[in-house]
Amino acid sequence: MSPTVDESETQNGVEPDPKPKSEPDGAVAEPQPEAEETNQSEPKPEDGAEASGADPKLDRPEETSIRSNDNSQDTPSDSAPQESAQPELRKDQGSRTFTMRELLNGLKNDQGNDPPYDASSPYSQETPEQQHTIQNNAAMELINSVTGVDDEGRSRQRVLTFAARRYASAIERNPEDYDALYNWALVLQESADNVGPDSTSPSKDALLEEACKKYDEATRLCPTLHDAFYNWAIAISDRAKMRGRTKEAEELWKQATRNYEKAVQLNWNSPQALNNWGLALQELSAIVPAREKQTIVRTAISKFRAAIQLQFDFHRAIYNLGTVLYGLAEDTLRTGGSGGPKDISPNELYSQSAIYIAAAHALKPNYSVYSSALRLVRSMLPLPYLKVGYLTAPPVGNPVAPHGDWKRSQFVLNHEGLQQINKVEKQSLQSLSGRSEDAMKIDKRAVKVDIPDIISVSPCADLTLPPGAGLCINTTRGPVFFVADSWESMDGWLDGIRLVYTIYARGKTDVLAGIITG
Repeated sequence: MSPTVDESETQNGVEPDPKPKSEPDGAVAEPQPEAEETNQSEPKPEDGAEASGADPKLDRPEETSIRSNDNSQDTPSDSAPQESAQPELRKDQGSRTFTMRELLNGLKNDQGNDPPYDASSPYSQETPEQQHTIQNNAAMELINSVTGVDDEGRSRQRVLTFAARRYASAIERNPEDYDALYNWALVLQESADNVGPDSTSPSKDALLEEACKKYDEATRLCPTLHDAFYNWAIAISDRAKMRGRTKEAEELWKQATRNYEKAVQLNWNSPQALNNWGLALQELSAIVPAREKQTIVRTAISKFRAAIQLQFDFHRAIYNLGTVLYGLAEDTLRTGGSGGPKDISPNELYSQSAIYIAAAHALKPNYSVYSSALRLVRSMLPLPYLKVGYLTAPPVGNPVAPHGDWKRSQFVLNHEGLQQINKVEKQSLQSLSGRSEDAMKIDKRAVKVDIPDIISVSPCADLTLPPGAGLCINTTRGPVFFVADSWESMDGWLDGIRLVYTIYARGKTDVLAGIITG
């Protein structure tokens, strides 16, 4: 087989002689297919054997179809025997796949004249290799020009450059090696972090843009590569941050959210992807028109909340949820909200924001960012409690009481547990945004759940409960059921109880107690 391949290649090399304008292109492009064939001399015959041995009927229509195309291109006179024609058919099939992609890309870019010319050219089979070589060289030039800002950065960059050369060689041997493309994109992304803030050659944006191209190609070859979608979204987000609040930044943030969505679809158990998705939506909400902002913000809230539900001590998502709620409170206070019956008051939003920021600080008390934010919002807590609100509960000791016996009453949550406040024994309790120094007398017959007794907390849709948003706290003494005023209210209670329990489980109860009682 190899002699016939060589013969066909020499014949292809002779064909352009009547066209002197094409000789330089042919001279440059010829070594690339030869190098690839020598490196991949074993796989190609195996593929050919499988194709010809598996279904010989399929070879006939391919030959006739290719021959008809060759006739239209006036190149059938140099055809070799059938054995030498088969490798050429494989090349033509591969080149036509790439040519079609080029044609589609050309149409999108209003350059529809070039691809048809390439399709009719005898060198069209070499165009993909040329494109890969140009792209590889451009990426390597960017990486080689990165020096690093300090000794550690320069040492790290030498390692990244060495890795990039290996990935480039792997892609030259096999352009469909999506693992090499993915790893090369990571190298480009890491190299962008080594670029100084004032560097213009190369720019951080150029490295990130090249990384995005590699991620795009890797995910095209392997659509289930969720890590590639995740890191691709990070690269796009970094590019968007460089553009401020511009239309271009808006489009980049939208691309980032789509990639985070794809990453979560492929790997739902990723709290970090959900958190980053929420951050991208939060950034996008600051750019889009006001009529779109509320929807995007509430979607961001749902992503942060989903991340916390996957990892209860994920302090970054907890803090980010607090910041987005604080921003929503500011917007609601400024605009007055939509005026709908389901609108939450600014004071309630401020209080919710303070709960999450206080919880993040309790989990990571040494983080200066959390400490600064807590000083801003601590007064918005219903001190000396973390949360105050209303729940409907059955009489003590009778969780399956008739619906008519269930009573809506006030509950408070602190570092010790969830407690019911009866109207008769309540001395004073100000609004959610106020502060009360007076203690409350808790009736021994009131519903009380101690934090150390909690096993799990979850929503509940049991038909035996009164209508509404059900909540079940499973304790060492048995389950305790409640019904919240709304599903949004239930989410707030669910998060609050889980956070207090998580803080207790991490041994940080004293920190939380200091926040709400100190």
